[in-house]
Amino acid sequence: MSGFNLSDWALKHRSFIWYLMIASVIAGALSYVRLGREEDPSFDIKTMVVQVNWPGATLDETLNQVTDRVEKELQQIGALDYTRSYTRPGTATIMVNFKDTTNGRALSDAFYQVRKHVNDIWYTLPSGVQGPFFNDEFGDVYGNVYAFTADGIDFRQLRDYVEEVRNRALAVPNAGKTQILGAQDEVIYLDFDTARLASLGLDRQAVIASLQAQNSVSAAGVIQAGRDRVSVRVDGGFKSEQDLRAINLRVNDRFFRLSDVATITRGYVDPPTSLFRFDGKPAIGLAVAMAPNGNVLQFGEDLKEAMTEVTGTLPIGVGVHLVSDQPAVVEEAISGFTRALMEAVIIVMAVSFVSLGLRAGLVVAISIPLVLAIVFLVMEYTGISLQRISLGALIIALGLLVDDAMITVEMMISRLEAGDSLGRAATFAYTSTAFPMLTGTLVTVAGFIPIGLNSSSAGQYTFTLFVVIAVALLVSWIVAVLFAPLLGVTVLPSSMKKHDEKPSRLASAFKSTLLAAMRWRWATIAICLGLLGASVVAMGHVQQQFFPSSDRPELLVDMTLPQNSAIGETKTQMDRFEQAFVGDGDVVRWSSYVGQGAVRFYLPLDQQLSNPFFGQAVVVTKDIEARNRVQKKLEALARDKFVGIDVLVHPLELGPPVGRPVQYRVSGADLQKVREQAIKLAGIIATDPNLGTITFDWNEPARVLKVEVDQNKARLLGVTSQDIASILDGTLAGTAFTQVRDNIYLINVVGRATADQRNSVETLENLQIPLSGGTVVPLRAVANIGYGMEQPIVWRRSRLPTITVQAALVGNVQPATVVDRVAPKVAEFKAGLPDHYKLEVGGAVEESAKGQGPIIAIVPIMLLTMVTILMVQLQSFQKLFLVISVAPLGLIGVVLGLLPFNQPMGFVAILGILSLIGIIIRNSVILVKQIEDHEEAGMDRWTAVVDATVHRMRPIMLTAAAASLGMIPIAREVFWGPMAYAMIGGILVATVLTLLFLPALYVAWYRIKEPKTPAAA
Repeated sequence: MSGFNLSDWALKHRSFIWYLMIASVIAGALSYVRLGREEDPSFDIKTMVVQVNWPGATLDETLNQVTDRVEKELQQIGALDYTRSYTRPGTATIMVNFKDTTNGRALSDAFYQVRKHVNDIWYTLPSGVQGPFFNDEFGDVYGNVYAFTADGIDFRQLRDYVEEVRNRALAVPNAGKTQILGAQDEVIYLDFDTARLASLGLDRQAVIASLQAQNSVSAAGVIQAGRDRVSVRVDGGFKSEQDLRAINLRVNDRFFRLSDVATITRGYVDPPTSLFRFDGKPAIGLAVAMAPNGNVLQFGEDLKEAMTEVTGTLPIGVGVHLVSDQPAVVEEAISGFTRALMEAVIIVMAVSFVSLGLRAGLVVAISIPLVLAIVFLVMEYTGISLQRISLGALIIALGLLVDDAMITVEMMISRLEAGDSLGRAATFAYTSTAFPMLTGTLVTVAGFIPIGLNSSSAGQYTFTLFVVIAVALLVSWIVAVLFAPLLGVTVLPSSMKKHDEKPSRLASAFKSTLLAAMRWRWATIAICLGLLGASVVAMGHVQQQFFPSSDRPELLVDMTLPQNSAIGETKTQMDRFEQAFVGDGDVVRWSSYVGQGAVRFYLPLDQQLSNPFFGQAVVVTKDIEARNRVQKKLEALARDKFVGIDVLVHPLELGPPVGRPVQYRVSGADLQKVREQAIKLAGIIATDPNLGTITFDWNEPARVLKVEVDQNKARLLGVTSQDIASILDGTLAGTAFTQVRDNIYLINVVGRATADQRNSVETLENLQIPLSGGTVVPLRAVANIGYGMEQPIVWRRSRLPTITVQAALVGNVQPATVVDRVAPKVAEFKAGLPDHYKLEVGGAVEESAKGQGPIIAIVPIMLLTMVTILMVQLQSFQKLFLVISVAPLGLIGVVLGLLPFNQPMGFVAILGILSLIGIIIRNSVILVKQIEDHEEAGMDRWTAVVDATVHRMRPIMLTAAAASLGMIPIAREVFWGPMAYAMIGGILVATVLTLLFLPALYVAWYRIKEPKTPAAA
C-alpha cells in the first residue's frame, strides 16, 4: 500500500497513540460494566391474537358468521403469513401470524392493520357479538414469578396481600408490566329453586329486574344552595351478601324476602377459568416483567430487595415462593459464557507466546484486550447486550482477530532479522501487507453477511453474531496497523540476529510435502476433489437440526385432555400427575397451570392459550442430568398411567418456538374427510420406531344436548326461542345481573338454579317456563330434548379446517432424519389425497426451512460482495478463480468435525460454515499476494510459489491453531457445540489444504514447470 503510511504516522505521534490505547481500554472497561445482561437475545414474536365472543351461538354459527368473516378480512393484510384459529361454540380465537421477515416498524404497522381491518368489518358481524379483543403483546416476558400460598387465610385476603405486593413491585426502577396468576374472582350466587319459584308463580326475571333497579347507580341531581353546590345521593346499593339476604321484594303485588326463594352464598367463579398451583398447593402468582432496555441483573437486585421488604410485613400464614428467577439464570449464564471467553483469551494468548516467543507474543497478547475494549464500547452504543449470541461471537472472533496482529509482528521480526531499523521494520508491514490484510478481513466479514441481512426470526435471534464479529475483525485490522507497530517498537529489541539458515524439522517436512504436492499436481487436485465428493456424500449422513434444546434445568409437562373435558377434570388429572414430583430428589420445585399455559417466563417459550382441557407444569430440576432422569420417569408415567391423555414432557427450546418437533398438517373443506385423512396419515408415520405417541391437535366430536323448540306451540303460548335460551342460561350457567362494589373489586351477583337442578338433565325436562299471564308450562310442552354430536373445537389454518398430526421423538435422532425417512410413504399418501385437500410438513423441519430460506436468498449477495472485494485486490479473473476454488474444500473438515462426534447440522452450524468461506479465502488471498510479491522481486515462478507458501505456512498455521483452539470452550455448549465442531474441523482441514492444494492448482493453472537447477537465493 503506497502513499500515506498509517503505521509511520502512528510512530510519529506516539503520545497520542498511547493516549488512544489507554482511553480505549478505560472506555471499554466502563462499557463492559454498563452493558446489559441477558440470557438470550430478543426477537419479535410475530403473532397477534384476536378474540371474538358470541354467547349462545353454536360452533357452526360461530365458525361461519364470525371466524370466517374475520379471517377473510385479515387475508388482505400484506404482511400476513397465515391465520391459525380455533373456534368453540360462542368463541372465536384467531392467531394472526406475520411473515418471518416482518420486524421493527413493519411489525408495529401490521399490528395496527389488524385492528383497523377487524374494526372496519365490525358492522357486518351478527348482533350480540362481544369484542373484538386484541393481544399484540404476546411476546412480553415475565422473568420474575412469585407464588403466594395461604395457610389459614382465605383467598380473598391472600389476593389483597398480593395486590399490595404488586403495588410495591411496580415502584421498583425499570419495572414493567405485572400479571396476577390464578386469582379467582369472587361471586355472590343466588341459587333459585326453580320448582319453588314456579309454585309461587314468581317470574325469576322479574325478581332480577327488581334487584337491578335497587342497585343501580343513577344521578340524583345537584342543589344550588347559595354559594354552594350540594350533590344529592340516593342510597340503596348492595355492599355485601348480607344486604341481599335482608331484601324484601315486591313482585306481581306480592311481598317476600329474597332469602325465601334463593340460597345466597359468596364464593368464587364456578367453574374457574384458570388455576395456578405451587408444589401441588393452590396459590396466587405474581409475574413481573422488566421494562425494555433495562439491566436485568440490577433490576433483579432491586426487585429482590423490594420483595424482601414487603413480604416481611405479610402475616403468618402467607407463604412467598420464588417460581422463576430470570436474573439468577442470566447471571449464571453470563458468568458461564464470560468464563468461556476468558478461557478462550488464555488459549489464544498461550498460542501467541508459544509460537512467537515472549516479546512478540506480548504484542499480540496486548492487542487482544485492546480489540475487545473497543468492541465493548461499540456494543454499548449500538444497544447490544452481553448474552448467549454476542459472547459466543466474541469467542469465535478471538481466533480470527489475532491474525492481523500476528502478520504485523511476523513481518517486523523478519525485517529486523534482515537488518532493518526498528522504525522501518514497524512500518514495513503496512506498505507490504496492509491492503491484503484489509481485503482478507473484509472477505471474512462478508462471510457473515447472511446473518446480518437475514430478517427471519432465527436471523434476528443470531443477528448480534454478525455485528460483534464484523466489528471485532475491522477493529483488529486497525489495531494491527495503528497500535501494533508502536507496541512492537516498545517491546521488541532494536535488532535481532538472523535465525540459522537450516530450517526446522517441521518446516523441512512441510517443504518436502509441498514439493511433492506441486510435482504431483494433478494427483493432488484429484485427491482433494475426491475428498470433497466423499464429504458431499457423507454430509447426507449428518443429522439436520433447527435449534437444540435449552441447557436450563426446567422441564415442561403439557397435558391435553379430550377437548370436551371440564376444567375440573383437567385439575384432577394434573393432581394425579403431580404426585410423581413429591419426594423426588431430582426435583427442586414445580408450579402448574390449569386451564392455560405457563406465563411467558422465557422468551422462546411456546406459550399456550387458555383452554379448559389444557394444563401445564413447569418442573425445576437440580441440573441437566437430573432433568434427563426426571424426563424419562415422567414419560414412562404418562405412557403407563395416563392412557387417552396427551402428555408431552420436554425441556425448554432455544431459538423461535416450535412445539412438537415432527408435525404434518392435513387441510380441506370437509371436517369429516380431514379427520379420516389425518387418522390414515397417523397410521402411516406411526411405523417409524423413533416417533413417540401420535397425537392430533383436535379430532374427536363430543355430545351436545339439543332443545328443539316447536315454534307453533311456542307462539301460541307467547314465548320465543330467545326467552327459552335466556331461561336455560340463567338456570344452568347462571347470569350476572348486577354487581356488589367491595373496595377495589366488583363482585358479580349471579342468579342460577340450585346445584342438584343445574347439573341434571331432568331439570331441563321439568323446567317451568313462565307465561305472560303469570302461569307456567314445562319446557317439554314446547320443545323436544335429545342428544347430538358436534366438534367441541375446530382448528383452521388460512381458513381451511386443519388437523395437525404430531409426535415427539424417541431416542437420539433429529426431526429432519425421521421426516426424510418416512418421506416416500408420506409422498404416496399425499398423491392419494382428494382434490383440494393438502398435506404440509410443519414443526422443526418447517421452521428450519423458514430460517434457512432467507440465508439462501442472501448467499448470492455474500458471494458478489466477496468477489468484488477480491477483484479490487487481485485485479485478475484467473487469480480470483484460484482463490475461490479453495473455499469448498472446507466442507471436508466440516464433515470430519460433525460426523465422528455425532453433532447435528443446525441453524447456527450453517452460519459457521458460511463464515468458513471468508476465513478460507482470507488465507488464500494473502498467500496469492505473497506469491505475486515474490515474483515481482525477481524469483522464478516455481520458487516464488514454494517460498511464499513456506513463508505463509507459519502465520496461517498459527491463526488456524488460535481460531480452532479458541473455540474449545464453546464446543461443550449445547447451543454452540455443532458450530464449534464444524468450524474447528473446517479451519484445520482447509488450512492444510490451502497450503497444499492452492500451490498445486496454481502451478497447474499457469503451467509452471519446476526448474532443473535450484534458483539462486
